[in-house]
Amino acid sequence: MIKIPRRKCLHLAVGAAALPMVSRVAWAQAYPSRPVRLIVPFGPGGGTDIVARLIGQWLSERLRQQFFIDNRPGAGGNLGTEAVVRAPPDGYTLALIGAPSAINATLYEKLPFNFIRDIAPVAIIVRFPNVMVVNPSVPARPVPEFIAYAKANPGKLNMSSPGVGSTPHVAGELFNMMAGVKIAHVPYRSVAAGMTDMLSGQVQVTFGTTASTLEYVKAGTLRALAVTTATRAAALPELPAIAEFVPGYEASAWFGAGAPRATPIEIVIKLNADINTCLTDPKLDSRIAELGGVAITGTPADFARLIAEETEKWAKVVRFSGAKVE
Repeated sequence: MIKIPRRKCLHLAVGAAALPMVSRVAWAQAYPSRPVRLIVPFGPGGGTDIVARLIGQWLSERLRQQFFIDNRPGAGGNLGTEAVVRAPPDGYTLALIGAPSAINATLYEKLPFNFIRDIAPVAIIVRFPNVMVVNPSVPARPVPEFIAYAKANPGKLNMSSPGVGSTPHVAGELFNMMAGVKIAHVPYRSVAAGMTDMLSGQVQVTFGTTASTLEYVKAGTLRALAVTTATRAAALPELPAIAEFVPGYEASAWFGAGAPRATPIEIVIKLNADINTCLTDPKLDSRIAELGGVAITGTPADFARLIAEETEKWAKVVRFSGAKVE
């Protein structure tokens, strides 16, 4: 059972007592005085990695110290997150944290860290919609028809994902839970393998990322039904949101910057302000939009609330689905 600390949004002050006020402020004003490592818990080349590199480059230019990307894939993002948890809380090791970490908090029974307790939220950065896509052999087109078809044809629909606990997987399980249907999950080792079976009709539906699905939708080999965000996505305005038919449904991939728990609050606030400024840069905002994402600004407390809410939401979905990873 996941327990969300009631005072989570205030925990950023934990590290503040470690130094006298004057020295803490002076330290924050001088920060950064050497290169900063931004750990990305996934391999290079994906949308989240690209966004991290864009942010890192912008911060390097603004703060005149290198923010270099350190890709640490493995265990669904847990290896990279743990590396940040174990790092000195001095602002020189940061993490790209997001929906996978919130999902993993329940999916993995024995983690060597507590995501909510051990990571200090710094700044929200981006949200990516997923897309509900079907093989053309599925006769239903709008989402209500799809739900009716699934209920009338139990056992005939399967959904692909790039692995247990991935955002496409839990987005599908949330749909099962809220729409009252049962679409069987078929995990694959990669997005490409799942798409191969989607194209052949071996599986019939996926809740994939825009990057993995849209080229097939444009080619007419797959059919998009809706986006998974709470409202329509600016990049796909013609597609309805699932929430228009299943009220309250929302399942998107979000990412932001985090730091070790006891990182001084002055450094957290400074980084938050710099990242928020970065996200208002028209060129960077446009590049994120090209990737299908939406830049998001907010305070560390805003990010803490999002993390707590998402961790609680995905805990319910993981328990509903019975999914586990050892």
